[in-house]
Amino acid sequence: MFSLQNKSAVITGGGSGIGKAIAELFAKQGADVHIIDLDQQTASATVNEIKQNGGKASFHICDVSEQRQVLDVLNGIGRIDILVNNAGIAHIGAAATTSEADFDRVMNVNVKGAYNCLFAAIPLMKAKGGGVILNTASIAASVGLVDRFAYSTSKGAIFAMTLSVARDYLHDNIRCNSISPARVHTPFVDGFIAKNYPDNQQEIFEKLSKSQPIGRMGKPVEIAALALYLCSDEAGFITGCDYPIDGGFIKINT
Repeated sequence: MFSLQNKSAVITGGGSGIGKAIAELFAKQGADVHIIDLDQQTASATVNEIKQNGGKASFHICDVSEQRQVLDVLNGIGRIDILVNNAGIAHIGAAATTSEADFDRVMNVNVKGAYNCLFAAIPLMKAKGGGVILNTASIAASVGLVDRFAYSTSKGAIFAMTLSVARDYLHDNIRCNSISPARVHTPFVDGFIAKNYPDNQQEIFEKLSKSQPIGRMGKPVEIAALALYLCSDEAGFITGCDYPIDGGFIKINT
């Protein structure tokens, strides 16, 4: 079950964190993985790890906010069976404290970046008779999080994109779903805590962990497992859905 043999998978932001876990698991299940990332060092390291474990992978340095770059890279790949729109950036601030420049930066990467990949990948999927798209949204698309105005706005857009794409391409054999993680323990989280709370890192880590009712942060491999299911043939009857993976955050907290 959940084999991705003979499938070509494009994963944006696949060099680290959740994207890396998805790339590694998809390769383990037989996919030919294409990592799209701006960080050559992390992307290269992830590709090397996958190859050392017998998988197939390559990386492509690309700014997803630049449509010409995305078109060139995805058209160069040619066959795309699976697209995971995972690349994204975070931002802290409320509506009245978020600068125009910061708002534009988040929208360009999180929203326009996903659109650019959809714009490039969907014609390739249609030409080969179908495909699967998975977008990384967030619990921020469903609940109000303090000081996450721009980020929450961008993830709300991702959720709406998912519904729109699922509906528009239903008869082209293209499925589109999204996942909404809560806090996941990644190097980004550790770096964020170290930068903003250098004097009480352990205390903040515990506080963030316990904000999930289950009492801990998620693990990247747990997110990857859900991504694998939704991108596999076993999920062929699922489209236009968002899946919270949040340790009970949405339903139990609200």
